[in-house]
Amino acid sequence: MRFSSGLRAGLIALLALGSASLAPAAYADSGTISIRIYKAGFVIGGSAGSGVLTFQGRRYPLSIGGLSYGFTFGASETRFHGTVSNIRRPSDVAGVYAQAGAGAAAGRGAQAVVLTNQSGAVLTLAGEQAGLIVSADLSGLALSLK
Repeated sequence: MRFSSGLRAGLIALLALGSASLAPAAYADSGTISIRIYKAGFVIGGSAGSGVLTFQGRRYPLSIGGLSYGFTFGASETRFHGTVSNIRRPSDVAGVYAQAGAGAAAGRGAQAVVLTNQSGAVLTLAGEQAGLIVSADLSGLALSLK
């Protein structure tokens, strides 16, 4: 008798512990995002732009800014479309996304990138870059809700 009630209590505790650890992941959601970024620089570069987050049927305007340091020369415009995942509310997309990279564009070219911010939001983006730019730099992109 004692053994079965102890076993039952242990199973209940294990179930409660297991569902508590899964709860935060179950509430994470995803949305779509479209952004336009203008980048220019000579050694130190800057970027600015705007975009729209669509999350749970509502649209949220975004403001984008950033800096890069390294070998950067030229100017470009990139239009990205994709998804943002692992967010619980629209403000989770706000933050700094850092990346190191190298590339060149003359005319039009395809771009794809996956970025993560300090809140765990993951941007998976693909798009087209236009302009004349050569870069090998460290860059940070800051997204904020307008």
